Amino acid sequence: MAGLSFCGNNVTKNAYSVDTGMLNNGCFVDALNLVPHVFLLFITFPILFIGWGSQSSKVQIHHNTWLHFPGHNLRWILTFTLLFVHVCEIAEGIVSNKQMDTNHLHLFMPAFMGFIAATTSVVYYHNIETSNFPKLLLALFIYWVLAFITKSIKLWKFAEYGVGVLHLRFCITALLVVLYGLLMAVEINVIRVRRYVFFANPQKVKPPEDLQDLGVRFLQPFVNLLSKATYWWMNPLIIGAHKRPIELKKIGKLPIAMRALTNYLKLKDAYEDQRNAEDPEKAPSIWRSMYRAFGRPILLSSTFRYLADLLGFAGPLCIYGIVEHLNKKPVKEGSVVPYFEVYFMSSNELLQNTSVLAVLLFLALVLQRTFLQASYYVTIETGINLRGALLAMIYNKILRLSTSNMSMGEMTLGQINNLVAIETNQLMWFLFLCPNLWAMPVQIVMGVILLYYLLGTSALIGASVIVLLAPVQYLIATKLADTQKSTLDQSTERLKKTTEILKGIKLLKLYAWENIFCDSVEDTRGKELTSLRTFALYTSMSIFMNAAIPIAAVLVTFVSHALINKSKPSSSEAFAALALFHILVTPLFLLSTVVRFAVKAMVSVQKLGEFLQSDEIGDDSWRNGDMSVSLEACKKHPGATKAINRKQPLLYQMDSYEQPARRPLRPNETEDVAVKVNSGFFTWGSNLSTLSDINICIPTGQLTMIVGQVGCGKSSLLLAMLGEMQTLSGKVYWSKLPVSEMLHEANSCFETDGSFEETRSKNRYSVGYATQKSWLLNATVEDNITFGSPFNKQRYKTVIDACSLQPDVDLLPFGDQTEIGERGINLSGGQRQRICVARALYQNTNIVFLDDPFSALDIHLSDHLMQEGILKFLQDDKRTVVLVTHKLQYLIHADWIIAMKDGSVLREGTLKDIQTHDVELYEHWKTLMNRQDQELEKDTEIDNCQTALERKTLRRAFYSREAKNQVDDDEEEEEEEEEDDDNMSTTTSRRSKIPWRVCWQYLSSGGFLMVFLMVFSKLLKHSVMVAIDYWLAEWTAKGNVPVNGTAYGDVPVNGTAYGDVPVNGTAYGDGPVNGTAYGDGPVNGTAYGDANGYAPDFGNVTRDFVNASAAAVFSNWTNSAAGLPDSYYVPVFIILCGAGIALCLITSLTVEFLGLSAATNLHHNLLNKIIHAPIRFFDVTPLGQILNRFSADTNIIDQHIPPTLESLTRSTLLCLSAIGVIAFVTPSFLIALIPLAVSFYFIQKYFRVASKDLQDLDDSTQLPLLCHFSETAEGLTTIRAFRHESRFKQKMLELTDTNNTAYLFLSAANRWLEVRTDYLGAVIVLTAAVASIWSSGKNLPSSMVGLGLTYALTVTNYLNWVVRNLADLEVQMAAVKKVNSFLSTESENYEGSLDTSQVPEDWPQHGEIKIQDLCVRYDPLLKPVLKHVNVYINPGQKVGICGRTGSGKSSLSLAFFNMVDVFEGQIIIDGIDICKLPLQTLRSRLSIILQDPVLFSGSIRFNLDPERTCTDDRLWEALEIAQLKNMVKALSGGLDAVVTEGGENFSVGQRQLFCLARAFVRKSSILIMDEATASIDMATENVLQKVVMTAFADRTVVTIAHRVHTILEADLVIVMKRGNILEIDKPETLLENEDGMFASFVRADM
Repeated sequence: MAGLSFCGNNVTKNAYSVDTGMLNNGCFVDALNLVPHVFLLFITFPILFIGWGSQSSKVQIHHNTWLHFPGHNLRWILTFTLLFVHVCEIAEGIVSNKQMDTNHLHLFMPAFMGFIAATTSVVYYHNIETSNFPKLLLALFIYWVLAFITKSIKLWKFAEYGVGVLHLRFCITALLVVLYGLLMAVEINVIRVRRYVFFANPQKVKPPEDLQDLGVRFLQPFVNLLSKATYWWMNPLIIGAHKRPIELKKIGKLPIAMRALTNYLKLKDAYEDQRNAEDPEKAPSIWRSMYRAFGRPILLSSTFRYLADLLGFAGPLCIYGIVEHLNKKPVKEGSVVPYFEVYFMSSNELLQNTSVLAVLLFLALVLQRTFLQASYYVTIETGINLRGALLAMIYNKILRLSTSNMSMGEMTLGQINNLVAIETNQLMWFLFLCPNLWAMPVQIVMGVILLYYLLGTSALIGASVIVLLAPVQYLIATKLADTQKSTLDQSTERLKKTTEILKGIKLLKLYAWENIFCDSVEDTRGKELTSLRTFALYTSMSIFMNAAIPIAAVLVTFVSHALINKSKPSSSEAFAALALFHILVTPLFLLSTVVRFAVKAMVSVQKLGEFLQSDEIGDDSWRNGDMSVSLEACKKHPGATKAINRKQPLLYQMDSYEQPARRPLRPNETEDVAVKVNSGFFTWGSNLSTLSDINICIPTGQLTMIVGQVGCGKSSLLLAMLGEMQTLSGKVYWSKLPVSEMLHEANSCFETDGSFEETRSKNRYSVGYATQKSWLLNATVEDNITFGSPFNKQRYKTVIDACSLQPDVDLLPFGDQTEIGERGINLSGGQRQRICVARALYQNTNIVFLDDPFSALDIHLSDHLMQEGILKFLQDDKRTVVLVTHKLQYLIHADWIIAMKDGSVLREGTLKDIQTHDVELYEHWKTLMNRQDQELEKDTEIDNCQTALERKTLRRAFYSREAKNQVDDDEEEEEEEEEDDDNMSTTTSRRSKIPWRVCWQYLSSGGFLMVFLMVFSKLLKHSVMVAIDYWLAEWTAKGNVPVNGTAYGDVPVNGTAYGDVPVNGTAYGDGPVNGTAYGDGPVNGTAYGDANGYAPDFGNVTRDFVNASAAAVFSNWTNSAAGLPDSYYVPVFIILCGAGIALCLITSLTVEFLGLSAATNLHHNLLNKIIHAPIRFFDVTPLGQILNRFSADTNIIDQHIPPTLESLTRSTLLCLSAIGVIAFVTPSFLIALIPLAVSFYFIQKYFRVASKDLQDLDDSTQLPLLCHFSETAEGLTTIRAFRHESRFKQKMLELTDTNNTAYLFLSAANRWLEVRTDYLGAVIVLTAAVASIWSSGKNLPSSMVGLGLTYALTVTNYLNWVVRNLADLEVQMAAVKKVNSFLSTESENYEGSLDTSQVPEDWPQHGEIKIQDLCVRYDPLLKPVLKHVNVYINPGQKVGICGRTGSGKSSLSLAFFNMVDVFEGQIIIDGIDICKLPLQTLRSRLSIILQDPVLFSGSIRFNLDPERTCTDDRLWEALEIAQLKNMVKALSGGLDAVVTEGGENFSVGQRQLFCLARAFVRKSSILIMDEATASIDMATENVLQKVVMTAFADRTVVTIAHRVHTILEADLVIVMKRGNILEIDKPETLLENEDGMFASFVRADM
């Protein structure tokens, strides 16, 4: 028992005597120190247990109770410091105790109790805080006071007996006094603020607003400090992801401080503050605004960063200490002070104890990583806030952009999209990297100073090597950026071509042009691959450089050291120096990246600045109705009269034309003009006026029509009235609204802030506006129509019926709740247009502007819309309607007509008026009207065909789409289910499985040779690495073997040879220990690993063998000094190093080029499969889905998978080799490894699942945000006309916040992972160090200890990369999986049974067609669409086919080209059965004109003749036939004039004519016209009919007609019904049969 006495067991002195007074017995003072600790434990334990017991019964307290008491963070920091000091005190006590004869428990026992009490205090505090019960804090207050008093007594006694600063125990006690004092102050502050004790009325405190809102799930700002540092609050989310995927609901809303709106206001204030009165033109600086708004968090982050970097240097220093003092006896520097009878040690002495150093190393690593992650988190959060603010600024600017900017091309959609997608992200990334800019120089300077202190001048020489090689790295980095840019250009080009092909795929197949277009894509892809190859090369070089620089530096340093100092460095110096070199390499490598990002950020800021300064739309005060325009204004015009009749013109008086008023008038609207323009000159930006001298009045509550030829300024006039054009001179007046309406308008207004008055003027002149080019939102049909107004069922139904949308809506899979794709991509033109008109009708606005709403509608729909919608619905509401139209037959309904010509008003008045005053114009209209009237009275049934066709395609597009999506999901599920039995656990296991199968598919598409090379070189490289280090260890150990007890020469310092060796393998531990790799290897090309962008962390690449080589060099000096022959070791060593470097180069190249060949093959196969797929595939698969495979997925396969793969294999192998080496050196380490491995397994398992979900959320929330921006930019005029800016802003803020939430959670999850793996790494270092320190006594050569420690330190850096890369690879492999799912589609059978040589060159010469018993279906699973059709067509006959929609007309035309499945019967053309022909031959010999005109971007020549086989004369001849010759001649370039994408630079009619010309160019003896004249006006159509009859006089022409009168001239008419032929004969014969179908069609059509 004597061994454990509290005050020691010294026989001579009585340690327990108190003769000189109680307090003068040092042991008694220490005992006194125990009292407060014991007191605290006694009081708090019962409370904690009772508290915990009751808590567990309750539901988990909701987080709104997390109310921080004042001084919360300070208290946590002080408590942590207190714990650290207690650890020091315990260590000091134990070490001092060893110096005494007997055990003195009082040296460390109170310290140990203090440690426990401090821990308890913080746990206790946390529980009180969460339950918000401050009264209980009294216990802590008492504790701090007592502890402060007892420690002060101890300190006072020390001072009294002359124990001073030189003694460690004195310093520790002083520190404790200060800490207890500060904690006491914090406690007093809580009492002062919360008044919970001694005060009558305690303070009532509400939790912050965010926490009262249960929607906020991002708790980082609100949790306690420990949880903040370790992201403990994320546990439920990340572990829960395993059971069910993380959804948007689960991540909730953003806290207020992080919302886009908050940050936008911050940034905007900072931006606007800089505008000064003297120089209003001067643009405010964006940099300064960013600094003002977000400077503080960046400074905080930089502080964390500095702390982390400084702690990073603890690694090398601890290693230095451990190696230096291993197996040495510490020198006693302390003394025994008389009165206390105990040993007092000096500060140095503690640091010579290797076990203490190991613990310090561990603590330093943990702290360093914690600070580093905190720094990352703060910058990322700030970056996200900045991005939100910038997006809001850009959006606000977009809403105010002047339209002329958009139309004159000064600010294209592409530029705006780039601003949103690229520039804001560049700035965000720059902010992420920002702290590096000022942290790195400090780190480099510190490192060089320490090196100099260790090795003298030679260190500077070595460092200079790194500095000199850094520019090379910078060069490579810039080259990388450039190649990436050129790759991007190439892939955009390739995508554009692919999109065109897919949009016009039907035409390409019918004309047998798919291979030409396919080759052009392959051509672009070739260029893209060339840039990708360069990219891969530079990436490999970059990885290689990172390996080479440290080797070179270390080599130079030690060689020069040997030459200058003529001696070898001691092993501990060499070891520490290596570690420092690794600390230096990372910032130098990173610097190039940071500089590059800084340059990019400057460019982005410049672009943003230009955008924010661009022109805005004028201030439209007149829209707010400042000026009332009554009739008075109009009376000043000549000819105005007093006789005012509701229905009559205001400017021209007419005697004969009196008409009763159609409805009673409201008193205040009797003499009202809604809009009036006075001598207006308007322009689109160039000072030439587009509209000149406009004087018009739009009467209130009446129907005004604007007519005129194409391009005479009708649409511009509407926009001018809406204030979208720039006014050169003149005024636009809008009248005031009746009050009742104002109130109504105000109710539906969105601006919540602002008074009622303001509200009214905001929304007062909302105009219902339907543009000519329909504009739809990416939302449901219902949302597109209601457009933010409250839903009113009755009104909604009326509007839908008026626009005859009901049948279309019924076809959609979810009715009007179906999402319309981006830009209405899955609807036809007519459907889009009707939805736009419905929107204008539904909005409760006084004025409705309709811009040519009939252009894409067939007659029947137009009539219905006119009658039901405009005349009935709008006029009954007494709304003012302005209608731009080409359909003159509706002029009879107009109350007021404005005729325009060449940008000015030709006439205005009623129809009667114009009839009397401008006979010529009226006659001209009349002739045009007669032509249109022929179609007017049509029977409804026939003329629905265009609409019906649209509906048919719609049905195909949608049903298939839904089905396809299901198929996609099912596939995935089936695959999984094959693998495991059907039980409940499948979901969880499936989510954490790694997709090995897909990985294998990817690797095998790269080619087996490459895979073998990669695996082989990787394994070889890592084994060489280990060999180098082991060789070193052996060599250094050999060098120092003691001979007869003393070693050779001067080496043995303390009798044992190996004190100094660990130099050897050091190598690695080196840097990585320090912070390298910086947590996330911003090292990789991008900063925080969060961007999976570039290759993650080249930095650490070959850190590994560096060490080796280095160590090698100096070991060799060691030995030569020891006088051992090195001739045996050195050459082997040099060979190994050389091999290592070579292998490094080889591995970095093989992985990159493996990725390249995989990408090449996958894209090539994908393109060929898709282009040769049957047409049915395109009906079933949505275009967007196919395009995604070519854009996003291909991009991932090209650029993201190879670096991820490289990084993953490297970090995994490194970790494995490190663990192997440690286990080899100290087998006892394996025991500790088991729990570590288990925890690592669970961390990675949970993280991978959660990370995948969060990445998906981030991607899926980014898309709507970008879409919303481009939608807004496209629909600016509509949004502004409706006055819905504020609603759109709100939507944008919501979308931004959602995306930012996902991104924040993703980066928080990354931090969660890294903190955990870093701590694991630190534990590994600790166990390895402790194990080797213990074994060092048992004849373990210290060279081996060095080897083990070195390797332990590398693990820290690579553990999180293993997990991160695994997670990334899993996400990226999904792209391979999607591409593979398309590779299984069937291709069309291109071969045919006949050989091309058997087909005559000029087949078909005559054009004789026999159809025998033909049955056709679209798909073996579907019903046949043609049943047993028999027809014989003579050569040169003109045949017309008609029938209702769905009767099989178009299917018959497709059957000629073998595009559909002919499963019975045959079509024989000129004696050859077409099903036997190769498709290429068949399709290239016939021509067809399709209903929808398709043009490709390129030249006119390319569109007419992509094969380049025809002469110019032939092309001109075709253009002449198609009535286009003069127009093309007028274009610059003639035949080589440019056609933009989709032929947008020609009108629809002109495009259709080009398609005709295309058919004429191919002089085939059979021409098929599929409703080819649907979109051409009457006059042109008549000409065309004649031309076709003459140009094709001797050829067979099959016309599928939707206007029956076009085929009355035909030689033969076929009437189809439901896939059968109903009537077939000459038209005259068929007309005689009056009950016949054809006759009824014709009657209806007349």
